[in-house]
Amino acid sequence: MRYIKNIHIFAPSKNTNIILNTSIMKNTLVGLALLSVIWLSSCGGAATPEKTPDEILAAKSVQSNTSAEVLPVNNASSAAVAEGAVVQLTKAMFLEKVYNYEKNPKEWVFAGDKPCIIDFYADWCRPCKMVAPIMAELAEKYKGQITIYKINTDQERELAQFFGIQSIPTMYFCPSEGDPQMTQGAMDKATYEKIITEVLLNNKK
Repeated sequence: MRYIKNIHIFAPSKNTNIILNTSIMKNTLVGLALLSVIWLSSCGGAATPEKTPDEILAAKSVQSNTSAEVLPVNNASSAAVAEGAVVQLTKAMFLEKVYNYEKNPKEWVFAGDKPCIIDFYADWCRPCKMVAPIMAELAEKYKGQITIYKINTDQERELAQFFGIQSIPTMYFCPSEGDPQMTQGAMDKATYEKIITEVLLNNKK
């Protein structure tokens, strides 16, 4: 994220979940291990890759097999965001409901009325399809407490570039106060719930 300082990566391990500063990660073996996990559980690059005919057919097959599990994504306008649903974000909505970087280019100023998750994804990304039903379940479970947004990196390239998205799925967890924190790659539901509890709801045990 070009203009935001102090972005952290939330890095789960077997015994605990540790929040690591990105500058420290680069100089530690933990950072190397994290990158390998991210690589295995994410799609590299935000741009659409070229596909062979066989890959196109396979992608359509995966989509048809998983579409029944994913709750409908709510394409919200500037009106109130529907509670309990994952909301598709455009740039205009992002500036209104999350962060207006055109007015505040050098400082993160959260514009939302409740904490949020931003899910950067693409239709061709298989790990993204694994995460989608989890996000739908979490949107319903934490209805009224947080909002979950989705941003299609192919359709909203400016937002993907602003956040520096290099692999997907990438999640940004934006608390009402403080800096966003980031995860990369597909994770299980329990890990996302732990981050929601500790980072967004500030309920650390």
